[in-house]
Amino acid sequence: MSTTIDPWVRGLTIGEALRRRASELPDHEALVFPQRGFRATYAEYDTQVDAVALGLLAMGIENGDHVALWATNWPEWVLLHLATARIGAVLVTVNPAYRGHELAYALEQSDARALFMIDGFKTSDYFALVAEACPELADAEPGQLRAARFPELRWVVSIPEPAGAGMGTWAAMIEAGAAVPESELRQREAQLDPEQPINLQYTSGTTGFPKGVLLSHRNLLLNAFYIGAFQNLTQDDRVCVPVPFYHCFGCVIGTLCSLVHGATMLVPAEYFEPVATLDCLENERATSLYGVPTMFIAELEDPSFDGRDLSSLRTGIMAGSPCPIEVMNRVVEDMGATEMTIAYGLTEASPGITMTSVDDPIEVRVSTVGSSFPGVETRIVDSASGATLPDGEQGELCARGHNVMIGYYKMPEATATAIDGDGWLHTGDLAVRDPDGNFKITGRIKDMVIRGGENVYPREIEEFLYARDDVEDVQVVGVYDAKLGEELCACLKLREGASPDPEDIRQHCADRLAHFKVPRYIWFVDEYPMTVTGKVRKFKLREQAESHFGIEPPA
Repeated sequence: MSTTIDPWVRGLTIGEALRRRASELPDHEALVFPQRGFRATYAEYDTQVDAVALGLLAMGIENGDHVALWATNWPEWVLLHLATARIGAVLVTVNPAYRGHELAYALEQSDARALFMIDGFKTSDYFALVAEACPELADAEPGQLRAARFPELRWVVSIPEPAGAGMGTWAAMIEAGAAVPESELRQREAQLDPEQPINLQYTSGTTGFPKGVLLSHRNLLLNAFYIGAFQNLTQDDRVCVPVPFYHCFGCVIGTLCSLVHGATMLVPAEYFEPVATLDCLENERATSLYGVPTMFIAELEDPSFDGRDLSSLRTGIMAGSPCPIEVMNRVVEDMGATEMTIAYGLTEASPGITMTSVDDPIEVRVSTVGSSFPGVETRIVDSASGATLPDGEQGELCARGHNVMIGYYKMPEATATAIDGDGWLHTGDLAVRDPDGNFKITGRIKDMVIRGGENVYPREIEEFLYARDDVEDVQVVGVYDAKLGEELCACLKLREGASPDPEDIRQHCADRLAHFKVPRYIWFVDEYPMTVTGKVRKFKLREQAESHFGIEPPA
């Protein structure tokens, strides 16, 4: 891909980008939700976003107000995403897996003016959880909420009907918006600045409280442009997006990337289901597939995979967590996605920092996370001294450019820790750059295990064990040890029918790895504790491993 290409979205807002696409490709299919029977062309997409935007104006949502959204992958999620951007409101994305106290934290910390929500996710009853977090809702009139803990919150709106007590409804909002003159919407749009915040996305919060990342129109549109360009996306592509919208992977690399490149976005189900994803790939003739490694593993291992016609599949993105080389090889060979790419980044980077291109040799695409995007500077630094390290040396990956967040909402100290005085975002990830400018992610600084004074990076051991034929997936964590400080525990998911002896696994490591990298504990598991985005919650896995082996760390 040419690094000199000038993004057409530069200087635009997200609402303007949609208007441009609707003008150029009015009859081209934009959105498809097969399970919901929802299909929309770009012209219909634009019209429906206008209807939601007018509804938000009828609710009294002002430029800069915060609007929270607690839902899985429904069509309304996308419409609200674009509508809030069109009127200058900041969309607060709430993790569908949140429980009542986590929802309350997000609403309070974000100063949300409105909360849009569905009725539930898996076993969670959202109406009950919001009533628990906000007991004043039961006695409120829609739009008149006054809650002690949430002084800014006025509206709770249910997308499905019937709504719970005190809630407005999506249908009522659309009806109210029909009475608002379109001139008011155009006037609001004219007030917007591409540099203003438009999304507030909470980090996963695997340790401590989640931090709200503020991102602008410019952050998101430029990221979406380059991520699509590295896949060579055009209006002929059909992009399958099984990742959750609440996360940057879904709402930037998914929704906005498809929009910017005029592609069709296919959403298999409201949350990840391997069979639904494979059905969507096959029936909708997807050309691009997104996912984290665990999703690709689930698709490849699904009993229905063999015999599928996936011949339309060309490219896609594997991201979100380190990709085992063997998984990438299987996606290329067994799925036929010969132009599959790897992307690397984090929410604070909107989210992309580096990516492989479809033009890269397969060796680069299976062993690195590619090179940095145009307009993004990268460097590897020594975490202790801050000195820039040469190619081939491991250090912390830092980035600077159009992708770096505005900052953490109401957390100036945390922002100053993440972004230094020269504008460099410190990722917390360890990496090595090769002479060609491609990066290899070697671990997270916080994941590092210190065993008897030796620094051990789990990624190396995971890659080594994943190469075994009997291993489907592997995660390595450090567990407490009174003598050495920490010991290594390899938590393995085995392929069907495999039954290796733990000592065999340990000896396999001892034959090929330095002694301090050999896991003392081998644990065969059926599943890992996961985030909704498919990332393994390693701190929780560590706790489970310590409990399983009867290890009691000091208080």
